This record gives sequence, C-alpha cells and structure tokens, in this order.
Amino acid sequence: MADLFWLTKTQIERIAHYLPLSHGVPRVDDQRVVSGIIHVIRNGLRWRDAPAEYGPRKTL
Repeated sequence: MADLFWLTKTQIERIAHYLPLSHGVPRVDDQRVVSGIIHVIRNGLRWRDAPAEYGPRKTL
C-alpha cells in the first residue's frame, strides 16, 4: 500500500515527552503506532481496517 502515513524521526522526537513511560513492559515502536493512529483518523477508517504495516490493530 503506497499511501501509508509515516511520521519522521524529528516529529517523533518532538512529541516524545507526551508519550507514556515504560514501567517494566517493553515498549512497542512509537513511530509505527502513532503513524497508524494518524492514518486511521485522517482516512476515516475503522480500527479493524488499519493496514497491517502498522502492527496489530489492538496496539493502535
């Protein structure tokens, strides 16, 4: 799918202080998760219609 939305590393660094801290549980890839959330919202999709490239829909 060519129309996927990905945040840049600079954009992730700018919002990193808003993301929750890890408390013993390994973090997932924040760039992948946040990019997936934005893609779903921008395109008016249901969570279950999120592309697999963003990971499991339960993670979004």
